[in-house]
Amino acid sequence: MAIFEKHISTRLEARTSGLADHGEFSSSKDLTDLLLDISQNEKSSITIDDIRSLIFDLFLAGTDTTSSTLEWAMAELIHNPEKMSKARSELMDIIGKENGSVEESDISILPYLQAVVKETLRLHPPVTFLVPHKAITDVEIQGYKVAKDSQILCNLWVMGQDPDVWSNPQRFEPERFLETGIDYKGHDFELIPFGAGRRMCPGLPLAHRLLHVMLGSLIYKFDWKIEGGMRPQDLDMSDKFGFTLHKKTHGTRQYPFNQRD
Repeated sequence: MAIFEKHISTRLEARTSGLADHGEFSSSKDLTDLLLDISQNEKSSITIDDIRSLIFDLFLAGTDTTSSTLEWAMAELIHNPEKMSKARSELMDIIGKENGSVEESDISILPYLQAVVKETLRLHPPVTFLVPHKAITDVEIQGYKVAKDSQILCNLWVMGQDPDVWSNPQRFEPERFLETGIDYKGHDFELIPFGAGRRMCPGLPLAHRLLHVMLGSLIYKFDWKIEGGMRPQDLDMSDKFGFTLHKKTHGTRQYPFNQRD
């Protein structure tokens, strides 16, 4: 929290001294500036403590979830070498075989990479139960009565394992998303790792770009192999449940694989 306290204090000092208008902060306003503008309005109920907590929550939600999803995607691709080969071939065909780099503008023309990300989010949702919601009124859904103020948890992990919705739900098959228009933008309730509606994750656009660019870069730049003579099919793919869904580790060696250029 000390980092965020210093960040807010520095921004407040700059605004007080006028540097916010005539210095390093003058080029554009970020989220902190907008929140401070609101908090300084006499009719606002947002306090500095609220801003500190909000920034802290956004930082945590945007780092742990992205890194765990990226780890799961790499683990699944290494566990399924034929899928890794397909993803790498697509990147080589689109980006080129030498001195290329994966850019945001390439995402739309990399359908198999997009399918890998979707399948990873289906099989390993970063936040297993989403962020808790609360019913604002009494409501009945398919015969179930939900009382006002009830806490609502959406079990995304079970939704992704439902055989009535997904064929072979426990298998990593990105190809299933090449045959359907299902996306995770909140319109298709089969796949809602970021939630849906007004309360869906505000970090979705950033996560969308980061996951594709980072994963694509790792696949494109390196030929990944498991070290120690272990076979890909023997890689432990167990889940470790918590607020976020991590890959289960054994001992101190969290990553039993490395890259070969």
